[in-house]
Amino acid sequence: MSRIRDFLSLPSHKETWRLAWPIILSNSSVPLLGAVDTAVVGHLPDPHYIGSVAIGAMVFSFLYWGFGFLRMGTTGFIAQAAGEKDADEMRAVLARALMLSLFISVLILLLQSIVLWVALKLVHGSEAVEAGATRYFAIRIWGAPAVLANYALMGFFIGIRKTRSSLVIQIFMNSLNVILDLTFVLGFGWDVAGVAAATAISESAALLLGLYIIRKELVRIGGVWNWIAIRNLKRLVRLMAVNLDIFIRTILLIFSFAYFTAEAAKEGDITLAAIAVLMNFMHFIAFGLDGFAFAAEGLVGTAVGAREVHRLREIVYVSGFWALVVSGLYALVYFFFGSNIIDLLTGIPEVRARAYEFLPWLVAAPLISIWSYQLDGIFIGAVQSKEMRNGMIISFIAYMAGMKLFGYFWGTHGLWAALMLFMAMRAVTLAFVYPRVERRAAAR
Repeated sequence: MSRIRDFLSLPSHKETWRLAWPIILSNSSVPLLGAVDTAVVGHLPDPHYIGSVAIGAMVFSFLYWGFGFLRMGTTGFIAQAAGEKDADEMRAVLARALMLSLFISVLILLLQSIVLWVALKLVHGSEAVEAGATRYFAIRIWGAPAVLANYALMGFFIGIRKTRSSLVIQIFMNSLNVILDLTFVLGFGWDVAGVAAATAISESAALLLGLYIIRKELVRIGGVWNWIAIRNLKRLVRLMAVNLDIFIRTILLIFSFAYFTAEAAKEGDITLAAIAVLMNFMHFIAFGLDGFAFAAEGLVGTAVGAREVHRLREIVYVSGFWALVVSGLYALVYFFFGSNIIDLLTGIPEVRARAYEFLPWLVAAPLISIWSYQLDGIFIGAVQSKEMRNGMIISFIAYMAGMKLFGYFWGTHGLWAALMLFMAMRAVTLAFVYPRVERRAAAR
């Protein structure tokens, strides 16, 4: 009993929640914004507007998700520099991340026609829907520099354990987006173009706010802009190597979920619709559990930078404990109210009935998924991207084998079993090499 009291009295509990709750709240605003976009175009006279925005938004979700390494890679390096109390290096890491985001943005803008062509080849729609999606894409693509730079800024804020700044920026961006949505679409009649313009302007305004906030943080941190250090070839190469590892890991993750949906589509429209409804449950899990993973990133990185192995273990145990508690709450909510949530998301009896069949998998999902989220955060904070990449490759191979084998014997239930195997393998592969995190922290 005394050991439990000692564990619960650790200061890391308060720190973990202080960092986690702004991320959880910030993440929760994302589906709300999507709902507003849908509601705004949903009141226009033709249904193709909804399809145009849905396809356009999906293209950008996949595009930007692929470059999420700009946040993840930045967080670990910033946190470790903070642990070493090296203000000059913290500034240098930020500068390198912003330079890389600018370079990628220029490439995206130069290749935008090719990106759009590929996207429309992969996602088929009616002529009217594709025309609307093209207009949406042509406008929103100019927000790419702001989005990618914001990833770098978010990585910085999480690395210095200032997650409330990320919350402020996210709320500002989403609130402005809603106002501009209503003004441009319902006020000016700009339909799909109005939704795209509202998003691009909001993303750019959020970058300006982020730069203003980060300027104040840099004054507090101190240090100087050391351009020799910023251009340090060895550190630039390491940054690129880490980001490439995370990019490979992210692409495999994106493909895994896309392949799951594609395989489910073979079972017919009813099953596909049921899967689409239930994937919202997976998104809700990610929104909640990401908060503790992000908290682990900042805290682990600082502990590694300071060579505090005991502190590192404490953070791993405490953040993992709270993530497990919250995942248990998710499981209970899905167990008792999952069918009610399904009923809220769809009114089609056949889709509801099919979704009920798969609900047990969603009850189990939080308890299985939690460890992959949490270990991702630990390895990002420790900047051990090779282990993340290798673990994802092994997990992906196991997942694809499971999709074929389980799908053959158990149909759609087999697809869910393969997805759960994928999430479990991601955790197992990282847990197996976790001792390296402690060894490298001690050896720094």
